[in-house]
Amino acid sequence: MMSEHRLSAQTWVLIISLGTIWGASFLFARIAVLEMPPMTLVFARVAIAAIALNLFLVFRANGYQHSRAMWLNFAGMGILNNIIPFGLIFYGQTEIGAGLAAIINAMTPIWTIIIANFATSDERFSRNKLIGIVLGFTGVAVLIGSSALSGFGASTWGQIAVFGATISYGFAGVFGRRFANVPPMETARGQLTMSTLIILPLVLLIDHPWSLPMPSTWAIASVIALAVVCTAYAYILFFRILATAGAVNVSLVTFLVPPSAIVLGIVVLGEQLQLRQIIGMVIIMAGLIVVDGRLLSSNR
Repeated sequence: MMSEHRLSAQTWVLIISLGTIWGASFLFARIAVLEMPPMTLVFARVAIAAIALNLFLVFRANGYQHSRAMWLNFAGMGILNNIIPFGLIFYGQTEIGAGLAAIINAMTPIWTIIIANFATSDERFSRNKLIGIVLGFTGVAVLIGSSALSGFGASTWGQIAVFGATISYGFAGVFGRRFANVPPMETARGQLTMSTLIILPLVLLIDHPWSLPMPSTWAIASVIALAVVCTAYAYILFFRILATAGAVNVSLVTFLVPPSAIVLGIVVLGEQLQLRQIIGMVIIMAGLIVVDGRLLSSNR
């Protein structure tokens, strides 16, 4: 059997590309959310991405049909994996930068482990997982800092919102197990399509998008990049890596998203991270490394 540890140069290029693209999603979101409400931005992201993926799959003409029950499952996945986390992240990014949001988002695998332990029968805590969980939460505590003890400012609430998004992603990771026998691209298309249909009436009712001022060219370009590149194309890239390198190796993307988001935030937006935020990132990454286990294994 092919080792999970040996990756070709082409696979590394794909992994690094996906990590950079998902890191860039926090940059594009930061630019766009300063000019449009978070819920409207969620709709724009999922709607444009859904159209792109539907067109992509129509041209592939696989003829795959879904039952009504499966579409309900797609709706559930869309709520947990798109509507709730995107909304919380975009709200959070009205107050915090791209790099910090990406660092907090790295807690997603930690929450997936916690939820899977209680919601499934085959994903129990191990010593490494428990150590990783402790390190992850320690890193978040360092990130938010002692300022939270004296009151919750806008930045603190923004960080908490992004942290809440990682919980939703954790539930989505466990909920997604029911799509094991569904072609992955169909799952991506299905959840984005249902997300669009679910959030559309909410956007019309709450944000009244027709009354919003016209966003700048940069904001519009960021929305398109967020939807087409960071969502639709990223799904295609993700499932290509999954098919060729396996689930273990595709998880390496998790380690690449925060650094790429930080670099892009610094270069493009002039963001700066405080020392405690850098320390918090290092602690969270250490937790992910412990959970992953490969760097600690002697059988490399």
